[in-house]
Amino acid sequence: MRIIVLLSLFLCLFNCEDKQSKSKAKDTTTVKKQAKKIKDTITKKAEEFPLLDSKMAMEFFLQYDTENKENKVRISTDYGDIDILLFNETKFHRSNFIYLTKRHYFDNTQFFRVINNFMIQGGNGDDMATAIKRRKIGKYLLPRDTNRGFKHDRGTVSMPSSDIENPHKLASPYQFFIVQQNGGAHHLNGDYTVFGKVIKGMDVVDKIAAVKTDEADWPLKNVFIKKVEILE
Repeated sequence: MRIIVLLSLFLCLFNCEDKQSKSKAKDTTTVKKQAKKIKDTITKKAEEFPLLDSKMAMEFFLQYDTENKENKVRISTDYGDIDILLFNETKFHRSNFIYLTKRHYFDNTQFFRVINNFMIQGGNGDDMATAIKRRKIGKYLLPRDTNRGFKHDRGTVSMPSSDIENPHKLASPYQFFIVQQNGGAHHLNGDYTVFGKVIKGMDVVDKIAAVKTDEADWPLKNVFIKKVEILE
């Protein structure tokens, strides 16, 4: 009888230890799976979001264009919404704008240069957050693409050239301007790439253009781009 009791106790202890071992093994496997998932996510993000430079930007956006065909966006501002159609013909500039929109670059930037009866220019800011976002995306320029038949008519969206010494007027990818001038600003044709047009919200553009500015054309009261989102 004592032998049977001892045997029962032994089997009970063995089963408990076996269950604990399996539980620990299961926990270890779960931790390893979670670690692998995190590592794969980080690797995937690194592949999706490489640090861009001028040498590889064109190749990147050429590939990006084949997989990201969105061409309508909404710019939400302090004065209302501006809906924009991006031209498929200017694929590098369209792809660049869509890419930056998906990276949330434009969110909380500003219309920092405003000239009434000419244009409003956005995509910059007076805080460190904007500079940090640029550093994470990369430093690059885009070539002009001015032979698509688009003119700087009222309501068109164009890309300014970089502030650095830039005789070829390579485009600054983080900024854009909207022509507000009645009759257009055709003296800009051939120098800057028109890559979209306002399809709704020119009244908002006019309101922004009318704000008071300092001598450097910066609005006395910051005009924020709350966010830019893709419509389709």
